[in-house]
Amino acid sequence: MNRVRGITLNVSSVKLCLIFLPSLAMAQAPARLTGPRTNAVVKSALGRMYNCDFTAANHLLDDYIRKEPADPLGHTFRASSDLFFELDRLKVLEGEFFADDKRIADKKGLKPDPNLRAAFLGAIERGRQTANQRLKANPNDSDALFALAINSGMAMDYTALIEKRQIASLSLAKDAQRLALQVLKVDPGYTDAYMTTGSTEYLLGSLPFFVKWFVKFDDAQGDKLLAVRKLERVVEGGRYLGPFAKILLSLIHLREKRLPQSVRLLDELTREFPENPLFKKELVRVKELAAAQ
Repeated sequence: MNRVRGITLNVSSVKLCLIFLPSLAMAQAPARLTGPRTNAVVKSALGRMYNCDFTAANHLLDDYIRKEPADPLGHTFRASSDLFFELDRLKVLEGEFFADDKRIADKKGLKPDPNLRAAFLGAIERGRQTANQRLKANPNDSDALFALAINSGMAMDYTALIEKRQIASLSLAKDAQRLALQVLKVDPGYTDAYMTTGSTEYLLGSLPFFVKWFVKFDDAQGDKLLAVRKLERVVEGGRYLGPFAKILLSLIHLREKRLPQSVRLLDELTREFPENPLFKKELVRVKELAAAQ
């Protein structure tokens, strides 16, 4: 059971970012965005978050929520800022953590902030409530469905990575996958939803074959190459999660021993988000690993 849990957490954690927590070649062109336009405030807040400027990200999102309390995206990405802050504080986002299954499965060492946990779960609940209100008026509201998918994914990340309850996190992962598929059914151009379906493919593909007999996800075969192609679509065409997909892809390449690809993506992230010290640290570390091969 410990082995199964360790493997489950391993892939769940990659989903951060999450998340929280997206091989290089595109199998198809990025999908055309057909749904709502990009929310500029949310995108700007995420830019600050990717730069580890959580104070500025929270200020932007809190101000947006005051003005637009019925928009589930505001609450959802406010929760993501709390999640990323906690994961950063606990050093969960470092590549060494993801590359070592024993560290991922270790039940000791993490001391979550109870106040931050309450704020995070409260933001998720408000995101769910506002999304469900929007869906009552329009069952095909792609933003509302996407918010629900992301909320389930973030709850999964917190459960698996911080609370270390990997088995319990699987039901949340399945819920996130179901909702993401619903987003793509309503709007095939909602490219950010491939973040969830792509990471689910990688999760399932990383489980031992005997575990797959008991773990079933909608419309997922466990194809790691397909996982990478989906995440590449988010990098190229996502409204909000392109950088996060790039982070996830760099971790996937690291785990799969494709170090040059991981170096390339980390180099891009370092240039795109120069205020983030973690990208610089990981770039140096992975370059050293690549040179030693």
